[in-house]
Amino acid sequence: MIIGDAITSFLSLWFTRGIFGIFDSSPVQGPAVVLDKGTFKGVASESRTVEGFLGIPFAQPPVGDLRFRSPVPTEPYSGLYDASKYGNMCIQGDSRGPDDEDCLFLNVIKPATVPSGSSLPVVFWIFGGGFVDGDSSWYNGTAVVARSLEIGMPVIYVSINHRLHGLGFPQGKETRQAGNGNLGLQDQRLALHWVQKYISAFGGDPSKVTIWGVSAGAISVAAQMQMNNGDPGGLFRAAFAQSGSPLPIGTVEEGQPQMNKFATALGCAHTLGSPTVFDCMRKASADDIRTALGRLQDNFNVDRTVGWFPNADGTTLPTPMQHMLLHSKIANVPLVSGVCDDEGTMWAINNLDILTSAQLEDYLTDHWSHGNRTFAVALMEAYPEDPRLGCPFDTGMRNVVTPQFKRIAAMTGDFIFNAPRRLLFREIVNRQPVFSYVNKRLKNTPVMGAYHGSDVDIVFRPDDMTDYLVRFATTLDPNGGNTNASQIYWPQYTFDEPKMLTFLDEDSLAITEDTFRKEGIQIIIDLSLSLYA
Repeated sequence: MIIGDAITSFLSLWFTRGIFGIFDSSPVQGPAVVLDKGTFKGVASESRTVEGFLGIPFAQPPVGDLRFRSPVPTEPYSGLYDASKYGNMCIQGDSRGPDDEDCLFLNVIKPATVPSGSSLPVVFWIFGGGFVDGDSSWYNGTAVVARSLEIGMPVIYVSINHRLHGLGFPQGKETRQAGNGNLGLQDQRLALHWVQKYISAFGGDPSKVTIWGVSAGAISVAAQMQMNNGDPGGLFRAAFAQSGSPLPIGTVEEGQPQMNKFATALGCAHTLGSPTVFDCMRKASADDIRTALGRLQDNFNVDRTVGWFPNADGTTLPTPMQHMLLHSKIANVPLVSGVCDDEGTMWAINNLDILTSAQLEDYLTDHWSHGNRTFAVALMEAYPEDPRLGCPFDTGMRNVVTPQFKRIAAMTGDFIFNAPRRLLFREIVNRQPVFSYVNKRLKNTPVMGAYHGSDVDIVFRPDDMTDYLVRFATTLDPNGGNTNASQIYWPQYTFDEPKMLTFLDEDSLAITEDTFRKEGIQIIIDLSLSLYA
C-alpha cells in the first residue's frame, strides 16, 4: 500500500504540474464560449495553440437533500463564469488536496483555432483511483490536444469528476431499495449527456465521442458500455480502456459490510435495513463523511466483498458485469483494451505477510473463491512458486521481496486485469473491432516492474500511444492515416490471431501474441463464471 500510495501521489503531482505549467496565467484577454445565456471565460496555453475551459458545472451540487441521489442537471447557464481553474476534487477519505462534495465539474480542452462548422472528435477521459480517489486535474489533457494538432488530427479533450467512495458507490440492500446505486457511474452518464448538448459550441461533434479511462476509469468505460443494457444511446461511438474490463464482482448486497461500517460511523446504525438510512446520513456534515470514509478499507485489498465497486444494483447495472457480458449486454462499438505487464505488483505489496504456500492456499480459499479450496490448489499449480516465473515478469531472481511476492503478484494481475480482458474479448471479437496492447516499459522499476498505471505516462506525455489514441478517436482505427514509419501497424485482435501491440523500453514497439499464462488465466475465468455467470 505504501508503494501504491507513493506512485499515485507522484502521478498526481506530475500531472497537476504539467497542466498548470502549460496554461498561461498572465493577465491577457482569455478565450470565451457561450453556453445557453452564460459566458465562460477560459484560459489559453503558453503557445496560444490550445484553450482550456475548466471547472464547468454539469450537475447541481450533490449536497443536502441531493446527497445519495442521482445527479440533477444544472439549470440553463446564465451570466459570467470563470472557467480558468479546475473545480473541486470530490471527497476522498485520504484526500491529496482540498476536496468537497460540490465537485461535479468537467473540463474542455480544445484547439485554439477551430474553423467555423468544424466537428472535431472528442475524447472523454475518466480518471482511475479504485473508485476511492482521483481527480480530473491530475492529467495533462493539454498535451493530448497539442499532439493531435501536430499529427494533423485535432481532437477535443473532455475530463470529468464523479463521486467516489460511499458517496458515489453506496452498497448494501438499502441501496437497491432506494434505487440510488452506482451514483458515480450516473455522474459520468450525465456528463456524457452534457457533451451531447454543448460540445458543438466548442467545435466538437457529439456523434464522434470516444470514452476513455484508466484502471477504475477503464472499468467505468466498461460499465458505460453495459449500462442501458448495452445500448450507448448515441452518447459514444468508441471506447479506449487502459487496464480495466467488466469485473468478476457481484451485487450491492455483497458490499453490505462496507455499508454497515459507513452508516455506523455516521451514527446511523439504527436505520440500517431500510432506505431511511440515507435520510439519516444526509444529515451528517461533510467533515463527518470525510472522516468516516477515511477510516474504511480501500480497494487495494483484492477481495470482491470490500471496497466501493460498481456492483449490480438492479437498475444502473441490472445484473453483475460479467453476467451482462455473457448475455451480450455491452455496446457494439470499436474497442481498444490493454494492460501493463506487471499489473499485480501494486496489490501484492499488501500481502507481504503471506510467506508460505500453506498461507497462500488459505488466503486464496478465503478471499478469492468463496471457500473453494479446489480452485486455490489448481491456481497454485498453474502459478508455481519459482520466482523466475513470477511478476515482475522476465526479471529472473530480482524483486523477490518475500518467497511468495512474485507469485501473488502474477495471480493478482491476472485475476483483476488479464482474465476479465480475455473473457471480454472472447465474447465480443466476432462482432466488433477490438485492438489490444501490453505495456512493458519501465520494466526495470524496482519491485514494481511495468506496474499498474505505468501506461498513463505514455499517453499523457505525449508519446506513441497518444498518436494511436488520436487516430482511433478520429477514424475508429488506431492506424488511421499513419504516416509515421516508426509506429508499426497495429493489427486487429482475433481468435485465430490474438495480436497485441507491445510497448517496450527505449520507446520501441513490437507485435506479440496474447497467449501468456493460458492455463492460470483460464482457471480464473472459470471461477468467475461459476460465481457470476
